[in-house]
Amino acid sequence: MFKKSSNSLIFEKNGETVKIEPWGTDSLRIRATMNPEFTKNTWGLTETVKTKSSVKIEISDSGASISNGKLSAKLNAGGVITFEKNGKKILQEYHRSYDHSASNESIALKVVNRQYKGNIGGGEYQITARFNPNDDEKIFGMGQYQQPYLNLKGCVLELAQRNSQISIPFAVSSLGYGFLWNNPAVGRVTFATNMTEWKSECSDELDYWITAGNTPKEITERYTECVGRAPLMPKDYLGFWQCKLRYRTQEEVLTVARKYKELGIHLDVIVIDFFHWCRQGDWSFDKEYWPDPKAMCDELHAMGTKVMVSVWPSVDKKSVNYWPLAEKGLFLRCERGVIQTYDFNGDCRTIDLTAQEARNFLWKACLKNYVKYGIDMFWLDNAEPDLSVYDFENYRYRIGPALKVSNLYPKLYAQTFADGFNKIGKKNFVNLERCAWVGSQKYGVVLWNGDVQSTFECLEDSVSQGINMGLAGIPWWTTDVGGFMYGDPKDPAFIHLLMRWFEFGVFTPILRLHGDRSPQLKPFVTDRDYGGGFCWSGQDNEIWSYGKDAQKIMEKQIKLRESLRDYIETLMKEAHEKGTPLMRAMFYEFPDDETCWNIRDQYMFGNEYLVAPVLHAEEYKRSVYLPAGNWKNINDGKVYKGGKTYVVNAPIDCIPVFKKA
Repeated sequence: MFKKSSNSLIFEKNGETVKIEPWGTDSLRIRATMNPEFTKNTWGLTETVKTKSSVKIEISDSGASISNGKLSAKLNAGGVITFEKNGKKILQEYHRSYDHSASNESIALKVVNRQYKGNIGGGEYQITARFNPNDDEKIFGMGQYQQPYLNLKGCVLELAQRNSQISIPFAVSSLGYGFLWNNPAVGRVTFATNMTEWKSECSDELDYWITAGNTPKEITERYTECVGRAPLMPKDYLGFWQCKLRYRTQEEVLTVARKYKELGIHLDVIVIDFFHWCRQGDWSFDKEYWPDPKAMCDELHAMGTKVMVSVWPSVDKKSVNYWPLAEKGLFLRCERGVIQTYDFNGDCRTIDLTAQEARNFLWKACLKNYVKYGIDMFWLDNAEPDLSVYDFENYRYRIGPALKVSNLYPKLYAQTFADGFNKIGKKNFVNLERCAWVGSQKYGVVLWNGDVQSTFECLEDSVSQGINMGLAGIPWWTTDVGGFMYGDPKDPAFIHLLMRWFEFGVFTPILRLHGDRSPQLKPFVTDRDYGGGFCWSGQDNEIWSYGKDAQKIMEKQIKLRESLRDYIETLMKEAHEKGTPLMRAMFYEFPDDETCWNIRDQYMFGNEYLVAPVLHAEEYKRSVYLPAGNWKNINDGKVYKGGKTYVVNAPIDCIPVFKKA
């Protein structure tokens, strides 16, 4: 029933094999299967790590245990696992046989801790792992969901990728452990009061990883050691990025850049959005509106500005690349019905980036049609991938059914461009992407929170999203300043929202102004159904587009951002070396302060600045909790003594920000 194999503990019963092995510092990997053997998939656990502590395995008639540093796993005779940190229980698989019975189920209920339900007609299982609840536990991380909750206890989260939803199944517990559901399958996690339940719709085996740490900082360091860390972001990306939906010609781009130069405002990056191409999947410029992209890039580079272009994984049937990809079977396949997977401005299919040949094809096209002209960066949009209908059971990738592997797609999308840049010897690259999975950070992508609406509710959600993304291992995160959809530059209420969003954006890893401003501009042409001219654009979205008062406030905020460039550079170095996020929950820096575990509307930007965004309309004061110590308000210079809550002024041109004195 129990045996030791090399450095691992093995449990076998009723056709199930469980393997528990040390995996990094104070950490264990747990796998279980009903198949004859385990797969060789490492999924998110891609990095080579060493076990620094001596591993201890004990086996007796009543059970067994394995210990790695602070963390130990104890199994009863029925195979129920209890995890302890320094001898104290932190997590236990679902169990109701308190008499230490050999059973692994709640006898009357017949509910088991690890459940395998065979998928009809396939070799995979629907797998469920259940855990007993911990009263008063708080849970954080898990990526990005469209909700304001920082503490996820009580939440039900879909383990699937959607536009504005990024599923990264790593949870940080207030009890001092981190838990990775090491599985790219579509599923669900329920952090209920009476039970925690992780569910995969289609998998070969159960696979999760757990680590123990004394602080959240230690937990994220253990986690990123195993899944990968972001490269070092160069200093010249840490200022202001200009973007809109969408610049339709190269002359528009140059006109905007020249005006910023006249104003004395340095643009780190300017972004060229979608339909600069003729057809989706061409991955090239429409020559009618972009006649000389090299000259454009040369002029922008002379200003010290990097140039980014949008790339989508959707390919129109009329694209020059459609049939070469189709003939090689390099598209996402449908199990039934039509073969179309995307229908925004074209009859499209999605390139299958789980196939190495498809990744090579995409990079080769982008190298030829963009990089050779001087394009520095790529905006990997629609990276989930976006689909006409998120009917995951109807799609199949080269490496398996979408239900089994689709959460991996955005990570492979990022890897495509990281591998490409590395191959041509380009270092220190930065790309922008709309989605991610475990370990995506190591491929040099900035994540943002997708096509969110221009509302204070979405601004409030963004604060929790940025913090939880950092706890899930993603230090490079940003947001569309002002929100993406429906903002009208002539609406005073929207301008008010934009000011507050911009002030928040200064204290995020990347400051990027973007949005589809209303009402939309009509197309240039009506005599053809393709190319940049036939697609609409949003209203102007530069800092001068909102009136002189708003421009003055944004100029002030850009100047503040520039003053922080050296500081942010040190934070990026810390993210690279230890996996430390830039946006940090209050408890991340002050884990011994009970109040900090209950705050979701303020955060630490690094270890020096406490940021309290204004999240409601017409609000010019807000309460701020200051932990122990002395804190200087950067807006008025006043010093406050910590350990209490203050109501502070928040005029329209700034939000409350305090620096450790």
